[in-house]
Amino acid sequence: MKEKLIRFMYGRYGVDSLGKCTLGLGLAAAVITWFSDNAVFPVLSWVLIIYTYFRILSRNIYKRSAENRAYLNKTYKLRCVFARQKNMLAQRRTHHIYKCPSCRQKIRIPRGKGRIEIRCPKCSATFIKNS
Repeated sequence: MKEKLIRFMYGRYGVDSLGKCTLGLGLAAAVITWFSDNAVFPVLSWVLIIYTYFRILSRNIYKRSAENRAYLNKTYKLRCVFARQKNMLAQRRTHHIYKCPSCRQKIRIPRGKGRIEIRCPKCSATFIKNS
């Protein structure tokens, strides 16, 4: 069965970031239809899901990759914001992050060092904080 699926998908585009997004939006619209009497959401969900499968099964790989590239370019800043927040949350387990009182520069200090004097690398101001 797995080999048949592999042979069927050979030469087809497959799943990418835009496909995942449209499928997620289609499923979200389908869930919203359960709670809403609006006639737009069922149509929207079916259109998005059908478009997703059209992209997955398409043999025009160049055009689908151009669509995905345009989607990734449009969402670059938003994805960077979420990646930065994820990175900051991961660092908070091992470090404290303070802001310099004079220039507002963020400074990362390792946890567990007790009460220390911190010197800002940007403006050279010093302040005392607990790590």
